[in-house]
Amino acid sequence: MDKNQVGIKYMQEGKLEEAVKMFTEVIEENPSDPVGYINFGNVLLSLDDFDRAEQFYKRAIELDDHVPAAYYSLGNLYFELERYEDAANAFKEATTEGMENSDVFFMLGLSFTKMDQNALALPYFLRSVELNEEDGEAVFQYAIALAKEGVYEEAVTQLERTLMLKPGDADALYNLGAVYLAWQGDLKLGEEYFEQALQSEPEHLLAQNALDAIRELPNDTE
Repeated sequence: MDKNQVGIKYMQEGKLEEAVKMFTEVIEENPSDPVGYINFGNVLLSLDDFDRAEQFYKRAIELDDHVPAAYYSLGNLYFELERYEDAANAFKEATTEGMENSDVFFMLGLSFTKMDQNALALPYFLRSVELNEEDGEAVFQYAIALAKEGVYEEAVTQLERTLMLKPGDADALYNLGAVYLAWQGDLKLGEEYFEQALQSEPEHLLAQNALDAIRELPNDTE
């Protein structure tokens, strides 16, 4: 196992000081190899040392601007800092340089969602789901983006898939109720899903508020 792998293992075990020592040795022994800088940056990011992490990622890109992992890590950093446009650009660059996994497309979709650009998020969430059909969170976010664009029937399909992957998920149940209300105006079905969401998560405020609003309607219409 090389030193980069040892350092990653230390990170996974929460031994961050040992990881820093190992990646420092990697950089000292291979100062022109971007991998050590990326891994060191990942340690710094885990410590919320954002400025130094950014410096290490950018140094990795200076050494080799065709390493997708550097852009992906930089995207994660910008996302943490709520710099969503910068994050999206970094994630896009990672895909341009050949990264093709569900995570990078998921983060691209999420970045656009955070910028209220759901139409742009949709193809990235779709690609993420295509690459990993078992990722319940990706399926859920794809469903929410569909619903926000008014693609209600497919949103329902994806929310039902979410519940297959994450049985009893309160957010999926709540959003199914909300979609049926927006799509078909079905108060009864909406009420049923909001009740199920509350059974799954009694403190789900959105579901409780929606349920209260439905139950107040008869008085409002008298």
